Amino acid sequence: MSRIQSCFEQCKASGRTALIPFVTAGDPDRSVTVPVMHSMVDAGADIIELGVPFSDPMADGPTIQRSSERALEENTSIHHVLEMVATFRRENETTPVVLMGYLNPIENMGVEQFATAAEAAGVDGVLTVDMPPEEGAEFEQICETHGLDPIYLLAPTSTAKRIGMITSSARGFIYYVSVKGVTGSQAPDLSEVENKVDSIRQQTDLPVGVGFGIRDAASAAAIGAVADAVVVGSVLVSKMEALGETPDRIPAAIGGILSEMRSALDKV
Repeated sequence: MSRIQSCFEQCKASGRTALIPFVTAGDPDRSVTVPVMHSMVDAGADIIELGVPFSDPMADGPTIQRSSERALEENTSIHHVLEMVATFRRENETTPVVLMGYLNPIENMGVEQFATAAEAAGVDGVLTVDMPPEEGAEFEQICETHGLDPIYLLAPTSTAKRIGMITSSARGFIYYVSVKGVTGSQAPDLSEVENKVDSIRQQTDLPVGVGFGIRDAASAAAIGAVADAVVVGSVLVSKMEALGETPDRIPAAIGGILSEMRSALDKV
């Protein structure tokens, strides 16, 4: 059983909504990332989503775009990201880690080489924003060989046919983008999210995580009432940007935000 599957089964058994925080690896410098990962787990994160910096993002709003720019200014590469996961694994063998990013860095490294290195580092899943399932068969097969879950996005505009295609290809969990826009752009409509999550569940037994637009404990709790997982990113990255000149303060600050969300989710 994969770490992601095990995590969601444990959450389901305990009536817990999974909390999945996102940060960009290497932001504001490479020394901060692993301490932040441990701080997130200590604050109640169930799965960590680690962004691979990329120069030409499509789904990321200005906040996360700037985080990639900062990480790239530090020369953070996909190789560094894998090293960070491997370092994290020396102290934490249980918390799933998902890499989120774009296909270009993976193809530049070589898909087979990437998957081999990701497996060795302790990565559990890969979400490539710009790779649709129509083009993902070879990638999915390589991921399966190396124990990596290919995770796909669904949107408010996804049709029933599209949902079926995505759910048949995905592993680990489904990531539902709750707004028609980029990360951090607007607050989601709860009734629309609930209806869409119900539609997705009609076609899959995979857990459904909801992200984009979750900014505080209250919005996390509202989404957590209808989803299996809450994905939060921009508010964390914004805090890291604000503390860029005092990076030693970042792990505790991120932990504080997530602790409030975890407490709110546990009250749902």
